[in-house]
Amino acid sequence: MRAALWFLALFGVAVAVALFVGNNQGSITVFWPPYRVDLSLNLVLLLLALLFLILHVAWRALAALFAMPGHARSWRIQHQERAMYAALLDALSHLLAGRFIRARKAAEVVLARESAMTRSGETLPCSGRLRALSHLLAAESAHVLQDKTAREEHFRLALEQASRRGAQEVREGLQLGAARWALQDHDTQGALQWLDDLPQGAARRTLALRMRLKAARMARQTRSALETARLLAKHRAFSEVAAQGILRGLARELILTAHDLDQLQAVWNQLDGVERVMPEVAVEAAQRWLSLGGDANVARTWLLPVWERMVAQPGALTDTQRIGLVRVLEGGFKLASGAPEAVWLTRIEQAQMASPGDAALQYLAGIACMQLQLWGKAQQLLMRSLPRLQDAGLERSAWQALAELAERRNDAVAAAQAWQNAARAAAA
Repeated sequence: MRAALWFLALFGVAVAVALFVGNNQGSITVFWPPYRVDLSLNLVLLLLALLFLILHVAWRALAALFAMPGHARSWRIQHQERAMYAALLDALSHLLAGRFIRARKAAEVVLARESAMTRSGETLPCSGRLRALSHLLAAESAHVLQDKTAREEHFRLALEQASRRGAQEVREGLQLGAARWALQDHDTQGALQWLDDLPQGAARRTLALRMRLKAARMARQTRSALETARLLAKHRAFSEVAAQGILRGLARELILTAHDLDQLQAVWNQLDGVERVMPEVAVEAAQRWLSLGGDANVARTWLLPVWERMVAQPGALTDTQRIGLVRVLEGGFKLASGAPEAVWLTRIEQAQMASPGDAALQYLAGIACMQLQLWGKAQQLLMRSLPRLQDAGLERSAWQALAELAERRNDAVAAAQAWQNAARAAAA
């Protein structure tokens, strides 16, 4: 469509010119004493057009002639830029491929070419970033090659370039690289210092948080590691299973750092709701609380959400988690001041009746009845649970409890047999 319009316009112009030239009777007289020259108006217009065309072509030719030195300079700069960028790509490619010596040499070629251009008076707009990145690549290669002297020298020069105008955005990458090198050198304090020096926005990036988590764990700063892991889980830096595993492990480590009841209570208050209902965390906290001489009722309160989850969802807890929960509840019941409350005895009985085939619940109900001096019922429940107990520790404890019950009713033969079975279970 556009070409057709152009053709129509061209034909229109041609018709207009033909009409103007064909009927134009005008003339121009030029007096040049003692001569007189009569020229047709059409000829004069044609000569003027030719003169304009000649002047235009001459002007373009002169401009091209005078621009040749500039074009030559631009070509040289372009050639140097292409050579530098090719060397920079070589450095990156060799670094990714594990050819660290070649990567360092390629980065040094970039620096040498850039220095030669600077000495010749040519300055690239991105020369600061180019030098900083080249020094960073050389430092990275030197770090892998265990050449710490060269690494520190290139890193110092990279920091100098990054502090200049136009290359400040490279500084964050340099700081992250320095933190990573410090972690690989097992310098946790140096790594944390570099991470603390990052701007607030950069410090909350996933890469920085991952390194902070690793550094905090290496430095045994469990509380800081737990807070960092929470941020990473919030940003979905891990899968859901991995995030729960990391949070669970750090929470348990933090619980083990408490050496008295006040510290343990403070640690428990610092845990969030998701961490408190994790079976391993709640069991570990309750076990630690009881081992420090704390009130058994507090431990049972911490275990209540896990217990309710186990009762409401029979398959929610693994066998190991169920056994750990039973063990801690048993330890609380055996304390002098830890006799089962009526509400807990009701919970245990209801759970045992709801799952009559659960040997662990039968065992726990028997221990609770034993603490309440319900000797007959305790013996009945323990005897019923023994054939189905899969855990050697619970089996040993059940036989020990039966031995104590036999001694209480002065049945020396049954007590001796129970003690022998307990020893056999312990040796298994």
